[in-house]
Amino acid sequence: MADTSDTRTPAQIEADIKRRREVLAETLDEIGVRVHPQTIVADAKAKVVANIDHTVGRAYVQVNRVVSEVRAQFVDEEGAPRLERVVPVALAVVGVVGLLALGSRRRKG
Repeated sequence: MADTSDTRTPAQIEADIKRRREVLAETLDEIGVRVHPQTIVADAKAKVVANIDHTVGRAYVQVNRVVSEVRAQFVDEEGAPRLERVVPVALAVVGVVGLLALGSRRRKG
């Protein structure tokens, strides 16, 4: 059987009780802050902002990669335009715009 005798003095017991009450009060204060509606809302906002920042950052990297790949198709390593690729695309764009303008003119007429 275990020895349950306490060899502390009454002053030591009172000091121990006081310390434990202080620790308990701090713990209760922390719990109160954590479950406070403003804290919960602030934590939720912070998580949403972090997720948005992460998503926007990934999207930016992806768009930047695509733009760099497209740019590489139309500009050489020295920064000069690749006319053999730019001219056909420009002509195609002009043709599509012309067809759209012609189609809208027919509908109005």
